Amino acid sequence: MASITWNQQVVKKNNKALVLQLIIEKEPISRADIAQVSGLNKATVSSLVNELLEEELIFESGPGESSGGRRPVILHFNKASGYAVGIDIGVNYVLCVLTDLKGNIIIEKNQLVKETPYHAIIKIVQNMIHSLIDEMPSSKYGIVGIGIGVPGIVNKEGAVLLAPNLGWKNIMLKKDLEDLFQVPVIIENEANAGAFGEQQFGAGQDYQNIIYISAGIGIGVGIILNKELYQGKDGFSGEMGHMIIDVNGKLCNCGSKGCWEAYASENALLEMAGETSETLESLIKLAENQNKNAEELFEKIGQYLGFGINNVINTFNPDQVIIGNRLALAKNWIEQPVITTIKNHTLSHHQKELQLHFSKLGKYSTALGVSAFVVESFIKGEAKNI
Repeated sequence: MASITWNQQVVKKNNKALVLQLIIEKEPISRADIAQVSGLNKATVSSLVNELLEEELIFESGPGESSGGRRPVILHFNKASGYAVGIDIGVNYVLCVLTDLKGNIIIEKNQLVKETPYHAIIKIVQNMIHSLIDEMPSSKYGIVGIGIGVPGIVNKEGAVLLAPNLGWKNIMLKKDLEDLFQVPVIIENEANAGAFGEQQFGAGQDYQNIIYISAGIGIGVGIILNKELYQGKDGFSGEMGHMIIDVNGKLCNCGSKGCWEAYASENALLEMAGETSETLESLIKLAENQNKNAEELFEKIGQYLGFGINNVINTFNPDQVIIGNRLALAKNWIEQPVITTIKNHTLSHHQKELQLHFSKLGKYSTALGVSAFVVESFIKGEAKNI
């Protein structure tokens, strides 16, 4: 007998999650439409909807369009019933956003960073989260979780095993933040999060197989295959910034030689620029004023990005490649050399119908990606609380 009730519990939890998912995806929607789309009977839908209304995850509005007979009451997802924090830890910045449960940015904090020891970065992150908590609107669930994107290797327990460009090894980031804020924390590689952000809200919404190139101080790659984020056996996939493109090449921060990111990253650009005062932004300003030197630097970076992207396309045969993170700011100067390099080097069959796009979310891809992971995990959890 016990097993029957347990099974009923499981079925009910799953049905409730399904109903909530339908309301989120298809709102505004009526109870009758939910029953029709889900195949659940009307009484079941009605009782699950009442629970969701009680939990303030959804709300009702006046009658919708009638197809004859009484006009139905319409249901909406209550995107302001809680908020998610999404943080992108870069090598030269920390970006922090507060989003509602639909991924709209409510508040943003941004800080440039010169030094990246863990104690300094965690302090910045802590202060940003505290000020978001102080400023956020009141809601039933408050902060439902914190998501953080990190440029490095993150294991499934949320520890940062290695982030060479930050100088981090074996950092227990998830545990530290959960102890501080007492809410669920999700840590993800920033390129994976960027890929997810672009798939959910940005340039990748209509594509099945997406390669997201996060081109910042280093280079990371997020891989989406058949609409699913590919993470590899231990969650370490996408470290393609460290594929070797020159056997006896430049030394890389990872300890190897000739890595792609040593030639095609923001770091490589600044190294080639040679002026200590130069930043990506100042080089873009120079290029806007037709400075030959700056234009040539971007041309070179574009070519090197193209060489690595060629390898990625030949390996994965994706429908779409998205270039994101900071170098996407220089789209006007790097797009053409990237396209030309792909044209000249990539297998012709792989180029058919391939779309090369730049990030639609700009600097927000990773922060919105991790905040979407947090919301997804909250929605799954809440819908299953009976």
